[in-house]
Amino acid sequence: MREEDDVVTIGRAETPRGEVVLRRRGSGAEAVEELVVNGAFAMDSTETHSERELGRVAAGAPRVLVGGLGLGHTVVAVLDEAERLGLAVTVDVVELEGDLVAWAREGRTATLARVAADPGVRLHVGDVATALAGAGDGPTGPWDAILLDVDNGPDFLIHAANDALYAEPALRSAYARLAPGGVLAIWCQAPSPRLLAALRRVDGSAEEARHTVEREGRTFTYAIETVRRPLRRTSPGGEAG
Repeated sequence: MREEDDVVTIGRAETPRGEVVLRRRGSGAEAVEELVVNGAFAMDSTETHSERELGRVAAGAPRVLVGGLGLGHTVVAVLDEAERLGLAVTVDVVELEGDLVAWAREGRTATLARVAADPGVRLHVGDVATALAGAGDGPTGPWDAILLDVDNGPDFLIHAANDALYAEPALRSAYARLAPGGVLAIWCQAPSPRLLAALRRVDGSAEEARHTVEREGRTFTYAIETVRRPLRRTSPGGEAG
């Protein structure tokens, strides 16, 4: 653990995809946790409104897949919504970086500790794209909600390989893993007309919700793209099947 100018590194790992760093800035109630991946700022705990809104999309869903652990705020929002509604929930969290999962299990931050300690949460190390394709040894669904916060969205990628996750073939794979009535929601650093158009080719019900936040005197507009699978299939003639 290393301290420089009130920044404490609480986790650091070298991976095939670059360095992953978990750090804390400040102390006490004012402390801010930050996640830096491959030299790029990924997220912090200063403003988690949009990440929690992503979790709230899954309200009422008994089986949830979260792609990307991050700092854990989306998963905690899923757990909070289930508690508020008095419902049991099972949450599969698929995270590519095994070190981040290990830090959660070690309780490196309070939020990550809560995620790892919850009996309804199952942490998996792996590529969420593999799970969405129904392959590999991880979870294969179906899920009532799939929440993806793997990268910053298709237009602000940390890892170029993640671009495939936002392409139509992968979106169709994710949609196929939804239970009837299930919802797929994707967090983006900014509105993405390209992603929304691809989702609408999968299902015309796709929508975009924008969330404006203030950070350090600047205004940012994040987006959550969603598409919901019908409760019942509709035949070409328009009758429910």
